[in-house]
Amino acid sequence: MANKEIPYKIYLSEDELPRQWYNLRADMKNKPAPLLNPATFQPMTFEDLRPVFCDELVRQELDDTTPCFDIPEEIRNFYKMYRPSPLVRAYCLEKKLGTPAKIYYKFEGNNTSGSHKLNSAVAQAYYAKQQGLKGVTTETGAGQWGTALSMACAYFGLDCKVYMVKVSYEQKPFRREVMRTYGASVTPSPSTETAVGRRILEQFPGTSGSLGCAISEAVEAATTHEGYRYVLGSVLSQVMLHQSVIGLESKTAMDKYGVKPDIIIGCAGGGSNLGGLIAPFMREKLRGEADYQFIAVEPASCPSLTRGKFAYDYCDTGMVTPLAKMYTLGSGFIPSANHAGGLRYHGMSSILSQLHADGLLEARSVEQTKVFEAAEMFARVEGILPAPESSHAIRVAIDEALKCKETGEEKTILFGLTGTGYFDLYAYEKFNNGNMTDYIPTDEDIQKGLAGLPVLPE
Repeated sequence: MANKEIPYKIYLSEDELPRQWYNLRADMKNKPAPLLNPATFQPMTFEDLRPVFCDELVRQELDDTTPCFDIPEEIRNFYKMYRPSPLVRAYCLEKKLGTPAKIYYKFEGNNTSGSHKLNSAVAQAYYAKQQGLKGVTTETGAGQWGTALSMACAYFGLDCKVYMVKVSYEQKPFRREVMRTYGASVTPSPSTETAVGRRILEQFPGTSGSLGCAISEAVEAATTHEGYRYVLGSVLSQVMLHQSVIGLESKTAMDKYGVKPDIIIGCAGGGSNLGGLIAPFMREKLRGEADYQFIAVEPASCPSLTRGKFAYDYCDTGMVTPLAKMYTLGSGFIPSANHAGGLRYHGMSSILSQLHADGLLEARSVEQTKVFEAAEMFARVEGILPAPESSHAIRVAIDEALKCKETGEEKTILFGLTGTGYFDLYAYEKFNNGNMTDYIPTDEDIQKGLAGLPVLPE
């Protein structure tokens, strides 16, 4: 089987769609630290989280020992509309680079939301519906998560309120209109609709916003309206759980052809796609069954893993959410208005943060112009216009393939192509016109953000 000719696209059948999500925490020797109550600094309990999240999602969030969770049949049937997604051999990119490396990508953009976000959106909407809620609130960066959630809410007949990071609201009007088409209300964040939004605007006049700001507003909106709960598109362990379908499908497809990746790469903002992609491969590494090199790629303008601190911090700018132990730049850090809106978050998943702290996951940061150079090359030879976020993974995949060209090593590279960039043409226009610039925060900028980290009682 290992010598069988690898097709351009490896498709799995509906029967091979995973029947369970995999909980990576169950195999981690060093578990992620618990979420802390922002009022008491004690570990969050089920009762603490119930006013914010759906009950079943709270159970998933707090469970770090159960290895697998059954995927409800209604969710699985929804998945069948666009899953299993294809695993693609990037033959044309390999030829363009002249590399002996074999490059594969898992393509998650083959649905109307244009990204992997739908995997968790449908799960969270399902549990909200099962609980009898009226609707949900959320934040969105570049708009992929908001689009996915609006689709899922329309499917289940739920109200959907989205707070969209202001710079993305202005740069990506078409994605905003897709959300509205699916029935969601969309507000640029920070806004004057909420108390926390007004406070942020007073403190940072003219700010372009951030995911941390939008999270604060969405949480306030959920907790002040009866029959609503807050849902999050990344960072949380429950989201990593749902996104494990990406990695489970990838591994099944590669195993069918006897292919074992040496390097697995994903972009990292909050960590959902990367956590999902690496999950079953990391399981083997943690169990000592196989070894892989895992690389998280983040923007140089928002370098939480590469320049942040591993500490407890608020998950939002308004400091109303639980505290998570993660690599963070400080909840008050407002990233520059780069075009990878989905990666403009001050922190990182507690799961990925712990794996990085334990030396199991590497991290690299890349400049925006280099990311778009890679995106342009990929689009020209592979025929897909990638999202700016996904292009961070493409950049490092190309870099690793070129290293193989220099050394002659025939490594196998797998990366996550998390979504398409057809709603990101404003960014491509800036790049094509030569108007795109790189912003890298100074040490002083970083320290200013870290100075606001909460001081916990002993």
